[in-house]
Amino acid sequence: MSICAAIQMASSPYVASNLLEAEKLISEAVKAGAKLIALPENFALMGVDEFDKVKIREQEGVGTIQDFLSEMAKKHAVWLVGGTIPLVAKDNEKVRAACLIYNDQGVNVARYDKVHLFDVSVPETGEEYRESDSIENGAEPVVIDTPFGRLGIAVCYDLRFPEFFRKMQKQNVEIVVVPSAFTAETGAAHWEVLLRARAIENLCYIIAPNQGGFHLNGRKTFGHSMIIDPWGGVLDCYKTGAGYVSADLDQQRLEKIRVSFPVLEHRRFCCQ
Repeated sequence: MSICAAIQMASSPYVASNLLEAEKLISEAVKAGAKLIALPENFALMGVDEFDKVKIREQEGVGTIQDFLSEMAKKHAVWLVGGTIPLVAKDNEKVRAACLIYNDQGVNVARYDKVHLFDVSVPETGEEYRESDSIENGAEPVVIDTPFGRLGIAVCYDLRFPEFFRKMQKQNVEIVVVPSAFTAETGAAHWEVLLRARAIENLCYIIAPNQGGFHLNGRKTFGHSMIIDPWGGVLDCYKTGAGYVSADLDQQRLEKIRVSFPVLEHRRFCCQ
């Protein structure tokens, strides 16, 4: 078994202060024994304006935020899932919302670009979100081998698309990390039920680091970062504010559930 942790933040428009907060929380999770640590979506910047992220975008492999992630992983000898950071896109007015994974040597071993973009109106509040105005979407899921099992990434709005998780399951995903910034309204309605459903459907662990609190741009995020086992049980949850959750990833338990309850072998309709 290995201990994993999901970091929860209420990120600001100031990169330097967000990195200091992330460093503090990573250190606390390491002291608790975590070997796999995941940060939330937009951990380094929750801008006042949607296009603030474009101003700080980095080239892949070069930049303050990427240097920070590499240094944290290497310093603490942990695998680090770097939430999302803004990387250069083909369109000069947009970014790629990229999730970078670093191994315990500080080497970037994988990159996932958010596929599903949050272009919606929230009925209860009238809030409008148009991620596609400032973000260029990715195209494919990413699943990699790690010391903890086969690990995939789904970012925030990706959570609402079960076929996306099925594509990862075709690659035998065992752990899905879901860096998010769920709004308070949609989170209260759907966050936990969607996370638990994806865990149950795919008999996998879910590690879900979320933004949680009030932000200087006026936005409120739901928090309730959590870790869920392959049977849908919530192993740990942190409701609001900055902090982290941690739990054991038990590979033997996952394998036992998949053998005794072979639902994945009983599918009649499979995604392409």
